[in-house]
Amino acid sequence: MVLLTGGLGYIGSHTAVELLKAGYEVVIIDNLSNSKEIVKEKIEQISGKKVKFYKGDVRDYELLEKIVKENEIDSIMHFAGYKAVGESVKEPLKYYDNNIFSTLALIRLMQEHKIKNLVFSSSATVYGRAESMPIYEDFPVSATNPYGRTKLFIEEILKDMYVADNSLNIAILRYFNPIGAHESGLIGEDPNGIPNNLMPYITKVATGKLEKLSIFGNDYNTKDGTGVRDYIHVCDLALGHVKALKKLETNSGLVVYNLGTGTGYSVLEMVNTFNEVCGNKVKFVFAPRRDGDVDMCYASPEKAERELGFKATHTLKQMCESSYNFEMKNKE
Repeated sequence: MVLLTGGLGYIGSHTAVELLKAGYEVVIIDNLSNSKEIVKEKIEQISGKKVKFYKGDVRDYELLEKIVKENEIDSIMHFAGYKAVGESVKEPLKYYDNNIFSTLALIRLMQEHKIKNLVFSSSATVYGRAESMPIYEDFPVSATNPYGRTKLFIEEILKDMYVADNSLNIAILRYFNPIGAHESGLIGEDPNGIPNNLMPYITKVATGKLEKLSIFGNDYNTKDGTGVRDYIHVCDLALGHVKALKKLETNSGLVVYNLGTGTGYSVLEMVNTFNEVCGNKVKFVFAPRRDGDVDMCYASPEKAERELGFKATHTLKQMCESSYNFEMKNKE
């Protein structure tokens, strides 16, 4: 049985669907700070299977104990965490408190209840300003913002835990930029409040909920001056988690993988592709760069393909189509 922290959120919910499809049982803990309880029903509707849900904070150790006593948890996937770069620069303490203390609570739980498998949601932000592209897993790590630093610190904590106890199996998954939505249109990226990520902002502009998109920076050292990122479909990313868990079940020890496509698209390319899909509904303006953003960031996906048999298959157009489909089906 797999415990998903933040399992009703964007990546957690899509991973829950793929885990259920692969025959795993799923238990979710989520405090609904950036998700909605109705997502549980939608996961069940898509999968045709039941999911157990606990509302609460991962830092609440008594609740974690209760979950373990009531369920036979043998693996944990840790998605819960704040993730907005800009907000982390303004409110670093909020990010350190939430992201790091939730992970420490989980590690303590694993130690006390002999849970051996952990898949951790890390981020490509741990590569800081990489000196060359594509980015390989053995590149030096650093951080340009507090959000990235929390991911970096947690990676270091997990590595120390593995040195102290190498019966643990830990997969650190460094995500590039997840976008898109499930083909059913039932689940997708639906943040509470004003979106921080690019795609949900684009979709809200396309449907008239927001007036225009601000593209932060048009003077980067890239082909059109806008930032270049490796966008990966969330369903591809979710499959990567299932494959990572299967790897851990072979007693893999500690492993680190990039989850990306290996292709960099600029923000402008993304907006233009989305406009092809939705009929030029996305108005945009250029705005000053944001603190902590880098010019360019895209993965080498070779290691994940070689060791996990993982390869992202969705095109940028398919990613945009599925995002637009989700937004149109969930306007309310």
